[in-house]
Amino acid sequence: MTEIILKTTGVTKKYGQHKALADVSIEIRRGMIYGLIGENGAGKSTFMRAIMGLIETDTGTIELFGQHDTKGLQQARRKMGQSIEMPALYPELTARENLQVQAANGGVDETEIERLLTMMNLATTGRKHVKNFSLGMRQRLAIAVTLVTNPEFLILDEPTNGLDPAGIAEIREIILQLVNERGLTVLISSHLLNELSLVATHYGILHHGRLIRELSKEQIAQESQQYIEIELADAQAAIPILDQMQIADYTVVDAQHINVYQHNQAVAQINRALVLADIAVTRIGVTQQQLEDYFLNLTGGEQLV
Repeated sequence: MTEIILKTTGVTKKYGQHKALADVSIEIRRGMIYGLIGENGAGKSTFMRAIMGLIETDTGTIELFGQHDTKGLQQARRKMGQSIEMPALYPELTARENLQVQAANGGVDETEIERLLTMMNLATTGRKHVKNFSLGMRQRLAIAVTLVTNPEFLILDEPTNGLDPAGIAEIREIILQLVNERGLTVLISSHLLNELSLVATHYGILHHGRLIRELSKEQIAQESQQYIEIELADAQAAIPILDQMQIADYTVVDAQHINVYQHNQAVAQINRALVLADIAVTRIGVTQQQLEDYFLNLTGGEQLV
């Protein structure tokens, strides 16, 4: 059985009367790229900070590499690297100097620095100070800093936030390379769900501090893959027809559009039933559902941003 890297049970964190985390139980096994999904304020950063020991939880347990007591957790966290919220970089230093500082703080030698600079496409930055780096360069350096101590478990909070498409693709390839070549386990959060779907092997969906769903990549592909999109003259008039056909899983998008999330093989039957009821159908067909749409369906329409 694959080793459990992280296991949380009933983790709760309150700020006053507000529950930033409410009874969150997650299990991450070695080799997973676990994508943490949630709107702003859902509790993603709070959860990551709790795992790293940056904040104390009110109730629940955290287990890392099989360790759950205070001393064991301190030792286990030495096997971790993290870039949560704003990365701790020294703006007046170069990329190489930042990595040297991290190596010294972590009590490790500098043998990995040159390889990390090459991997992150920072080897040619020379004497350029970090304050003059682009956002993408800073994000790559932040990941490099987390890797100096050769961690087994990497936590990345919104590593592609603010990047252009090229920068996002670059970070994605770096994460996949780290997992494939180093065997890292990764916990990553992102607002860019369709981009996250190109990386993550498993997903946890946080909503108002609660974990409302966990899925594998295969499960989310199956559940969010297709739906029937209907464009018609009067969406409200079509509701009784769908009810008569015992189709319950649908959404009235607006006055002229309905999405049906079941019976994907029944396009012809639905079209015929609507036409026989004198409801003009402009267009009907099976459409690929985007991951953002799937998330909105689960959370009742709350946006991620």
